[in-house]
Amino acid sequence: MASQQTRPARGMRDFLPEDVRRREYVIGIVSSVYQRYGFEPLETPALENIETLTGKYGEEGNKLIFKVLRRGEHESSGETDLALRYDLTVPLARVVAEYRGKLPKFFKRYQIQPVWRADRPARGRFREFFQCDVDAIGSRSPIVETELCAAASDVLVALGFQDFTIKLNHRQVLAALLTNSGVATNQHGHALVALDKLDRIGCDGVAKELMDRGIDAATANRLASWLGGAFRPDWLDWLERQFTILDERSRAAFQNVRDILNLAKNTSASPYVRFEPSLARGLSYYTGAIMEVAVPDLAGSLGGGGRYDGLIGMFLGEDVPACGFSLGLERILVVMAERNMFPVEIQQASADVLVAVFDDQTVPEALKLAAELRAQGVRVEVYPEPGKLGKQMKYAAVKTIPFAAILGGDELARGEVTIKNLQTGAQESVPRASVVAHVRRSDFGSRTPDPGSRTPDAGSRIPDPGSRIPDPDSNNS
Repeated sequence: MASQQTRPARGMRDFLPEDVRRREYVIGIVSSVYQRYGFEPLETPALENIETLTGKYGEEGNKLIFKVLRRGEHESSGETDLALRYDLTVPLARVVAEYRGKLPKFFKRYQIQPVWRADRPARGRFREFFQCDVDAIGSRSPIVETELCAAASDVLVALGFQDFTIKLNHRQVLAALLTNSGVATNQHGHALVALDKLDRIGCDGVAKELMDRGIDAATANRLASWLGGAFRPDWLDWLERQFTILDERSRAAFQNVRDILNLAKNTSASPYVRFEPSLARGLSYYTGAIMEVAVPDLAGSLGGGGRYDGLIGMFLGEDVPACGFSLGLERILVVMAERNMFPVEIQQASADVLVAVFDDQTVPEALKLAAELRAQGVRVEVYPEPGKLGKQMKYAAVKTIPFAAILGGDELARGEVTIKNLQTGAQESVPRASVVAHVRRSDFGSRTPDPGSRTPDAGSRIPDPGSRIPDPDSNNS
């Protein structure tokens, strides 16, 4: 009989313990930074009604929604009524519309959950992935965009990134650019879809796609070459002077970008934010400023966002100011792994001490010793099968557990425990009540994580007796 396929579905992944520790490390830092900016947590269902999601993401996005067939007696109809969450922004808009009366005037939330897209898998691109969203609802002030850029900057710096750029643009600046390039208004949507692929297909590819979408060659080439030029610090002012067609909304958009850049100079985002006229962001619900994070060695972005003042109105019937920023957890993890950016602390053993089991008679005392150590904050694994000590020590070494606690008949008679340091090979018999103190005095016990970050495996530092064992999901995360 042939064995079944054991690999996960294409674009999906299993996460082994080391993977989970890395993910928790990044999520912990993201959560901690977002909380420092006053954002509150929110979670929404994995499944949404199909009408909640369709029509919100533009022509390209709608094709990538994972639709769910009707169940039961309607299964044979081939119709869909539900869909897997495509992003975290549209569900947020639905939540705001549903609970408007219960939410504060300025609602600031962060949300870290998986989303699903029927995309073609590639490096750093998966069909199931986590987003780390932060959004502010209720204000049109450029302070909102500025704070979002600062929060994203703080997250990336805390993770160890220094070479990132937060690109900033505005949908109305883009509209003015398209108009002054000769793109007809009814073709703006097609042009934005093509421009959003600039970092993946280059200027020539954008020009070709523009022509494929019905834009004449001269206009397509002019627009592509304009956007493909080298960065210049005065780009915003220079571009505004070049345009001969500028309405009031376009002028206000230029000023809005200028305001955000000036405000950002007073925040941690100052070294990283710059105006980028080629930035498009393909999602159709953006109405104002748009942002995106880029690093040199990744095609695509580490995250992005923008203002979407009209999205909540699709559910509520009235426009509500809103702006958000989303960091892509998976791409951050890919880049951090390739650059060896993870701290040593998260690549630790699953336990601090292995309690060895001599025989069936010593099992009760072994379990009792494990309970005593755990009560004092020590992570303990009990070897599940009585057997030869050499085999148990080898198991502990493979799992990089630093200490073994040996409790045989002689130790029980003396009220002692033999502690073996598996890193040095040294061992010593100590009174049973002194085991934790003995372990804590070692080099391993003195190793502590960076106080500026949250290391998910709280037991990497053995706490003092009676102290509170850190909770990986506490508010400190």
